Amino acid sequence: MTNATVTVADLDSIDDQTAIVAMMDAYSADPMGDGKPLSAYSRENLIDGLRNHPTTLVFLARMNDSPSGIATCFGGFSTFAARPLLNISDFYVDPALRGRGIGGELLHAIEREANSRGCCKITLEVQENNNIARSIYGKFGFSQAVYVADAGGSLCLSKPLSQDVG
Repeated sequence: MTNATVTVADLDSIDDQTAIVAMMDAYSADPMGDGKPLSAYSRENLIDGLRNHPTTLVFLARMNDSPSGIATCFGGFSTFAARPLLNISDFYVDPALRGRGIGGELLHAIEREANSRGCCKITLEVQENNNIARSIYGKFGFSQAVYVADAGGSLCLSKPLSQDVG
């Protein structure tokens, strides 16, 4: 077990804001993230954007009071189940601290929160070749969604829109 602590971030706390931007910048630069650091625009507007989104829920992991991992989640709704769901949008653990159970602590905290909210499921997307993350998610019960076997598994698709901000 790890000695990491996981808390729900306080978006009004300067310490948590700093940790969120640092963790998201590191995740963005990671090859399994976006492969490049956050843009100046994203760094400057991330916290306000998270604050202004009505379903934002950010979990921060810390070891020895230093940020070690992050999970940025957003609430959603399952029309089939007529219940809320929780989507993990971003999930990152500092590479120097991987293998110490931090990811597991984050996933346990997310599941506890989802259960307390009456969610029917937790969703996420993961890079196809991110075998380490896929293995961890599998150990926690995540699998490709299949609603009707003959229809095949669910895929996450994306359509980029204009990047003009400003």
